[in-house]
Amino acid sequence: MSYGTYLAGEPVIVTAALTGGVHGKEANPNVPETPEEIGRAAAAAEEAGAAIVHLHARRPNGERSFATERFQAIDDAVRTHADDVIIQHSTGGTAAPAEDRHLPLRTDPAPEMASLDMGPLNRYDHLTSENTRAMVDDLFDEMADCGIKPELEVFNDGHRNEVYGLLERRDLADPVYATLIFGPGTLTRPRPKNFLNAVDDLPDGALFNTLGFGKHQLPFATMGILFGGHVRVGLEDNVYYRRGELAESSAQLVERVVRVADELGREVASPARSREILGL
Repeated sequence: MSYGTYLAGEPVIVTAALTGGVHGKEANPNVPETPEEIGRAAAAAEEAGAAIVHLHARRPNGERSFATERFQAIDDAVRTHADDVIIQHSTGGTAAPAEDRHLPLRTDPAPEMASLDMGPLNRYDHLTSENTRAMVDDLFDEMADCGIKPELEVFNDGHRNEVYGLLERRDLADPVYATLIFGPGTLTRPRPKNFLNAVDDLPDGALFNTLGFGKHQLPFATMGILFGGHVRVGLEDNVYYRRGELAESSAQLVERVVRVADELGREVASPARSREILGL
Protein backbone atom coordinates (compact mmCIF):
# COMPACT_ATOMS: atom_id res chain seq x y z
CA MET A 1 0.00 0.00 0.00
CA SER A 2 1.13 3.54 -0.67
CA TYR A 3 -0.57 6.34 1.21
CA GLY A 4 -0.26 8.42 -1.94
CA THR A 5 -2.98 6.32 -3.54
CA TYR A 6 -5.40 7.56 -0.87
CA LEU A 7 -5.13 11.28 -1.54
CA ALA A 8 -8.32 11.33 -3.63
CA GLY A 9 -9.97 8.88 -1.30
CA GLU A 10 -13.50 7.81 -0.61
CA PRO A 11 -15.74 10.01 1.54
CA VAL A 12 -14.45 10.03 5.11
CA ILE A 13 -16.27 7.84 7.64
CA VAL A 14 -16.49 9.43 11.09
CA THR A 15 -16.79 7.17 14.14
CA ALA A 16 -17.89 8.62 17.49
CA ALA A 17 -16.61 6.73 20.54
CA LEU A 18 -19.21 7.83 23.04
CA THR A 19 -18.10 6.28 26.34
CA GLY A 20 -15.14 4.07 27.11
CA GLY A 21 -14.47 1.31 29.58
CA VAL A 22 -12.17 3.25 31.90
CA HIS A 23 -12.99 6.87 32.73
CA GLY A 24 -16.50 8.16 33.34
CA LYS A 25 -18.20 11.22 34.74
CA GLU A 26 -15.36 11.78 37.18
CA ALA A 27 -13.23 12.76 34.16
CA ASN A 28 -15.95 14.73 32.39
CA PRO A 29 -19.56 14.93 33.64
CA ASN A 30 -20.74 14.92 30.01
CA VAL A 31 -19.57 11.32 29.44
CA PRO A 32 -22.79 9.30 28.88
CA GLU A 33 -23.18 6.13 30.97
CA THR A 34 -26.83 5.05 31.07
CA PRO A 35 -28.52 3.55 28.00
CA GLU A 36 -30.71 6.64 27.68
CA GLU A 37 -27.71 8.99 27.85
CA ILE A 38 -25.81 6.91 25.31
CA GLY A 39 -28.80 6.71 22.99
CA ARG A 40 -29.21 10.49 23.00
CA ALA A 41 -25.45 10.98 22.56
CA ALA A 42 -25.53 8.64 19.55
CA ALA A 43 -28.33 10.64 17.96
CA ALA A 44 -26.46 13.91 18.51
CA ALA A 45 -23.25 12.45 17.08
CA GLU A 46 -25.10 11.14 14.02
CA GLU A 47 -26.69 14.53 13.44
CA ALA A 48 -23.23 16.11 13.68
CA GLY A 49 -21.89 13.79 10.97
CA ALA A 50 -20.87 10.49 12.58
CA ALA A 51 -21.81 7.35 10.63
CA ILE A 52 -20.63 4.87 13.31
CA VAL A 53 -21.01 4.88 17.08
CA HIS A 54 -18.50 2.81 19.06
CA LEU A 55 -20.17 1.55 22.21
CA HIS A 56 -19.17 0.27 25.64
CA ALA A 57 -21.68 -0.79 28.28
CA ARG A 58 -21.82 0.29 31.92
CA ARG A 59 -23.44 -1.16 35.00
CA PRO A 60 -25.89 1.11 36.88
CA ASN A 61 -23.01 2.09 39.19
CA GLY A 62 -20.97 3.29 36.20
CA GLU A 63 -18.53 0.37 36.09
CA ARG A 64 -17.86 -1.38 32.81
CA SER A 65 -20.08 -4.30 31.80
CA PHE A 66 -19.76 -6.92 29.07
CA ALA A 67 -23.26 -8.29 29.69
CA THR A 68 -25.36 -8.88 26.59
CA GLU A 69 -28.42 -7.39 28.27
CA ARG A 70 -26.58 -4.12 29.00
CA PHE A 71 -25.50 -3.82 25.36
CA GLN A 72 -29.04 -4.73 24.30
CA ALA A 73 -30.46 -1.87 26.39
CA ILE A 74 -27.97 0.54 24.84
CA ASP A 75 -28.69 -0.64 21.30
CA ASP A 76 -32.42 -0.28 21.88
CA ALA A 77 -31.88 3.28 23.10
CA VAL A 78 -29.63 4.11 20.14
CA ARG A 79 -32.23 2.80 17.69
CA THR A 80 -34.94 4.77 19.48
CA HIS A 81 -33.12 8.09 19.31
CA ALA A 82 -30.82 7.84 16.27
CA ASP A 83 -31.86 7.47 12.64
CA ASP A 84 -29.59 5.08 10.73
CA VAL A 85 -26.26 5.10 12.58
CA ILE A 86 -24.02 2.00 12.40
CA ILE A 87 -23.63 0.28 15.78
CA GLN A 88 -20.16 -0.97 16.68
CA HIS A 89 -19.63 -2.84 19.96
CA SER A 90 -16.36 -3.00 21.87
CA THR A 91 -14.99 -6.45 22.71
CA GLY A 92 -11.77 -5.10 24.23
CA GLY A 93 -11.17 -5.34 27.94
CA THR A 94 -8.86 -5.70 30.90
CA ALA A 95 -9.02 -8.48 33.51
CA ALA A 96 -12.17 -9.91 31.93
CA PRO A 97 -12.74 -13.65 31.36
CA ALA A 98 -12.45 -14.67 27.72
CA GLU A 99 -16.11 -15.72 27.59
CA ASP A 100 -17.23 -12.27 28.75
CA ARG A 101 -15.49 -10.71 25.76
CA HIS A 102 -17.93 -12.58 23.48
CA LEU A 103 -21.09 -11.31 25.19
CA PRO A 104 -21.29 -7.96 23.31
CA LEU A 105 -21.63 -9.97 20.07
CA ARG A 106 -24.86 -11.65 21.17
CA THR A 107 -27.45 -8.89 21.04
CA ASP A 108 -30.55 -9.21 18.87
CA PRO A 109 -29.93 -8.05 16.25
CA ALA A 110 -26.17 -8.38 16.36
CA PRO A 111 -24.16 -5.18 15.92
CA GLU A 112 -23.05 -4.47 12.37
CA MET A 113 -19.46 -4.05 13.57
CA ALA A 114 -17.32 -4.90 16.58
CA SER A 115 -13.80 -4.00 17.65
CA LEU A 116 -11.11 -6.69 17.67
CA ASP A 117 -7.91 -5.82 19.53
CA MET A 118 -4.94 -7.26 17.67
CA GLY A 119 -2.70 -7.95 20.65
CA PRO A 120 -1.91 -7.25 24.31
CA LEU A 121 -1.42 -3.80 25.77
CA ASN A 122 -0.49 -2.42 29.17
CA ARG A 123 -2.96 -0.37 31.17
CA TYR A 124 -1.81 1.55 34.22
CA ASP A 125 0.92 0.00 36.40
CA HIS A 126 -0.43 -3.48 37.10
CA LEU A 127 -2.93 -4.33 34.35
CA THR A 128 -2.54 -5.86 30.91
CA SER A 129 -5.29 -6.28 28.36
CA GLU A 130 -4.78 -9.87 27.25
CA ASN A 131 -5.44 -10.56 23.58
CA THR A 132 -3.84 -13.88 22.73
CA ARG A 133 -4.00 -15.14 19.16
CA ALA A 134 -6.39 -17.87 20.28
CA MET A 135 -8.69 -15.25 21.83
CA VAL A 136 -8.51 -13.05 18.72
CA ASP A 137 -9.33 -16.03 16.51
CA ASP A 138 -12.26 -17.10 18.71
CA LEU A 139 -13.74 -13.60 18.69
CA PHE A 140 -13.24 -13.31 14.94
CA ASP A 141 -14.92 -16.66 14.34
CA GLU A 142 -18.04 -15.61 16.27
CA MET A 143 -18.11 -12.29 14.42
CA ALA A 144 -17.92 -14.15 11.11
CA ASP A 145 -20.72 -16.52 12.17
CA CYS A 146 -22.92 -13.55 13.13
CA GLY A 147 -22.17 -11.41 10.07
CA ILE A 148 -20.35 -8.78 12.16
CA LYS A 149 -17.54 -6.85 10.46
CA PRO A 150 -14.41 -6.65 12.64
CA GLU A 151 -12.73 -3.32 13.20
CA LEU A 152 -9.11 -4.35 13.76
CA GLU A 153 -7.65 -2.19 16.53
CA VAL A 154 -3.91 -1.73 15.94
CA PHE A 155 -2.24 -0.19 18.98
CA ASN A 156 1.40 -0.52 17.86
CA ASP A 157 3.78 -1.83 15.20
CA GLY A 158 3.61 -5.39 16.53
CA HIS A 159 -0.15 -5.35 16.15
CA ARG A 160 0.28 -4.60 12.44
CA ASN A 161 2.22 -7.85 12.22
CA GLU A 162 -0.74 -9.53 13.91
CA VAL A 163 -3.07 -8.18 11.19
CA TYR A 164 -0.99 -10.06 8.63
CA GLY A 165 -1.06 -13.14 10.84
CA LEU A 166 -4.83 -13.00 11.14
CA LEU A 167 -5.10 -12.74 7.35
CA GLU A 168 -3.02 -15.91 7.07
CA ARG A 169 -5.15 -17.80 9.59
CA ARG A 170 -8.61 -16.54 8.69
CA ASP A 171 -10.59 -15.37 5.67
CA LEU A 172 -11.43 -11.69 6.18
CA ALA A 173 -14.06 -10.20 3.93
CA ASP A 174 -12.85 -7.22 1.90
CA PRO A 175 -12.17 -4.53 2.69
CA VAL A 176 -10.03 -5.09 5.79
CA TYR A 177 -10.73 -2.19 8.16
CA ALA A 178 -7.96 -1.30 10.63
CA THR A 179 -7.88 1.44 13.25
CA LEU A 180 -4.38 2.88 13.74
CA ILE A 181 -4.03 4.13 17.32
CA PHE A 182 -1.52 6.74 18.50
CA GLY A 183 -0.69 7.91 22.00
CA PRO A 184 1.30 7.03 25.14
CA GLY A 185 2.34 3.72 26.66
CA THR A 186 1.83 0.61 24.52
CA LEU A 187 0.38 2.69 21.70
CA THR A 188 2.32 3.81 18.62
CA ARG A 189 4.24 6.95 19.46
CA PRO A 190 2.29 9.94 18.11
CA ARG A 191 4.70 11.18 15.44
CA PRO A 192 3.75 12.10 11.84
CA LYS A 193 6.42 9.80 10.40
CA ASN A 194 5.02 6.91 12.46
CA PHE A 195 1.57 7.64 11.05
CA LEU A 196 2.86 7.56 7.46
CA ASN A 197 4.77 4.35 8.11
CA ALA A 198 1.74 2.70 9.72
CA VAL A 199 -0.50 3.56 6.77
CA ASP A 200 2.09 2.38 4.27
CA ASP A 201 2.61 -0.88 6.19
CA LEU A 202 -1.00 -2.11 6.05
CA PRO A 203 -2.06 -4.94 3.74
CA ASP A 204 -2.90 -3.95 0.18
CA GLY A 205 -6.48 -2.79 -0.15
CA ALA A 206 -6.99 -2.26 3.59
CA LEU A 207 -8.90 0.81 4.74
CA PHE A 208 -7.54 2.69 7.74
CA ASN A 209 -9.21 4.58 10.54
CA THR A 210 -7.17 7.08 12.58
CA LEU A 211 -7.40 7.40 16.37
CA GLY A 212 -5.31 9.76 18.49
CA PHE A 213 -5.69 9.70 22.27
CA GLY A 214 -6.07 12.87 24.31
CA LYS A 215 -4.38 15.93 22.85
CA HIS A 216 -3.40 13.92 19.77
CA GLN A 217 -7.02 13.40 18.67
CA LEU A 218 -7.40 16.47 16.45
CA PRO A 219 -3.96 16.49 14.74
CA PHE A 220 -4.12 12.78 13.94
CA ALA A 221 -7.71 13.01 12.75
CA THR A 222 -6.58 15.80 10.45
CA MET A 223 -3.78 13.62 9.06
CA GLY A 224 -6.22 10.75 8.61
CA ILE A 225 -8.52 12.98 6.58
CA LEU A 226 -5.67 14.49 4.58
CA PHE A 227 -4.28 11.11 3.57
CA GLY A 228 -7.61 9.61 2.59
CA GLY A 229 -8.39 7.54 5.66
CA HIS A 230 -11.26 7.57 8.11
CA VAL A 231 -11.36 9.00 11.63
CA ARG A 232 -12.55 8.32 15.16
CA VAL A 233 -13.21 11.00 17.75
CA GLY A 234 -15.25 11.14 20.94
CA LEU A 235 -15.23 11.30 24.72
CA GLU A 236 -13.80 7.79 25.11
CA ASP A 237 -10.52 8.97 23.63
CA ASN A 238 -10.42 12.63 24.65
CA VAL A 239 -12.51 14.40 27.30
CA TYR A 240 -11.24 17.87 26.33
CA TYR A 241 -12.20 20.18 23.48
CA ARG A 242 -9.03 22.18 23.89
CA ARG A 243 -6.44 22.52 26.65
CA GLY A 244 -8.24 23.25 29.94
CA GLU A 245 -11.72 23.13 28.38
CA LEU A 246 -13.80 20.00 28.81
CA ALA A 247 -15.72 18.87 25.74
CA GLU A 248 -19.48 19.32 25.89
CA SER A 249 -20.18 16.07 24.05
CA SER A 250 -18.87 13.66 21.46
CA ALA A 251 -21.08 15.52 18.99
CA GLN A 252 -19.02 18.66 19.58
CA LEU A 253 -15.86 16.73 18.68
CA VAL A 254 -17.58 15.26 15.61
CA GLU A 255 -18.68 18.72 14.47
CA ARG A 256 -15.10 19.97 14.61
CA VAL A 257 -13.65 17.08 12.61
CA VAL A 258 -16.44 17.46 10.03
CA ARG A 259 -15.41 21.11 9.60
CA VAL A 260 -11.81 19.97 9.07
CA ALA A 261 -12.94 17.45 6.45
CA ASP A 262 -14.92 20.15 4.66
CA GLU A 263 -11.91 22.48 4.62
CA LEU A 264 -9.73 19.70 3.22
CA GLY A 265 -12.24 18.81 0.53
CA ARG A 266 -13.32 15.44 1.88
CA GLU A 267 -17.00 14.56 1.75
CA VAL A 268 -18.35 13.06 5.00
CA ALA A 269 -19.95 9.67 4.46
CA SER A 270 -23.53 9.05 5.55
CA PRO A 271 -24.31 5.77 7.33
CA ALA A 272 -25.68 4.36 4.06
CA ARG A 273 -22.56 5.36 2.10
CA SER A 274 -20.37 4.03 4.90
CA ARG A 275 -22.05 0.63 4.62
CA GLU A 276 -21.17 0.59 0.92
CA ILE A 277 -17.54 1.53 1.59
CA LEU A 278 -17.14 -1.04 4.37
CA GLY A 279 -19.05 -3.82 2.64
CA LEU A 280 -21.60 -4.17 5.44
